[in-house]
Amino acid sequence: MKYAIGPVLWYWPTDTLEYFYQQATASSAEIIYLGEAVCSKRRATSFNQWMEIGRMLAQHGKQVVLSTLALLQSPSEVKELRRYVENGEFLLEANDIGTVNMAAERQLPFVAGPTLNVYNAQTLQLLLKEGMTRWCIPVEMSRDWLIQLLQQCDASGVRDKFEVEVLGYGHLPLALSARCFTARSENRAKDDCQTCCIHYPTGRRVLSQEGQQVFVLNGIQTMSGYCYNLGNDLAGMHNWIDIVRLSPQDESTLAEVDRFRANEAGEAPLMMARGSDSNGYWRRLAGMALEGGR
Repeated sequence: MKYAIGPVLWYWPTDTLEYFYQQATASSAEIIYLGEAVCSKRRATSFNQWMEIGRMLAQHGKQVVLSTLALLQSPSEVKELRRYVENGEFLLEANDIGTVNMAAERQLPFVAGPTLNVYNAQTLQLLLKEGMTRWCIPVEMSRDWLIQLLQQCDASGVRDKFEVEVLGYGHLPLALSARCFTARSENRAKDDCQTCCIHYPTGRRVLSQEGQQVFVLNGIQTMSGYCYNLGNDLAGMHNWIDIVRLSPQDESTLAEVDRFRANEAGEAPLMMARGSDSNGYWRRLAGMALEGGR
């Protein structure tokens, strides 16, 4: 299996991002995703700066993929998206069907991101015709569901035409909204948010009345309260998964890649804790559940 560092979903300052990706050059991850995938107001890092970071990573032997917005809301966002699609250097991750169409019109290959809501073999075949070369499965898809779907792809003769990727580590991106929850938490209007999410480099916690961390707010994105961790499920992925993606939480995520790689055969189990880690979706349990942890 290969390992990928997903796009940074939090809003980090440019100097923080540059430092993170400098460190990523020495990581064992083969694939690095770059770009703003959450909110178009997060403009601290420009398109040209993302491209420079990508070139630096490519020089160190990484496959670079440009991630794009999962929620397009205005013509200006579509115009900016066109720059990413037509970048001319790096593979694209499409997180919105409009991005798929834009890539297909230009006959450009793309990665189908986890927010595209692909749940059956028929949809995968449609995306293949549009130019898909890799599919990152929806975050709530179980192993059993995935196996059944890939068996259908085998039967139709298309399984060998695309790679399969799973988001195996990090707070899960669950939902997007036109409203900004982080701005609302500071009693700000979205139009005057002042990109306050930059003050929360790992999001804002949302607790239940019982004190359980149920969600993390990340601007217009709602994320899982617990860290999804499939580090102890790798041994059962070998016949089905080509790439395991780790979503950056902080710089320590880079070292997590090595821990995952060391446990591919189940010989170096990762320590997990109830109340902070989960693997429920993969095991057909409640999303917040942790099976096999302490």
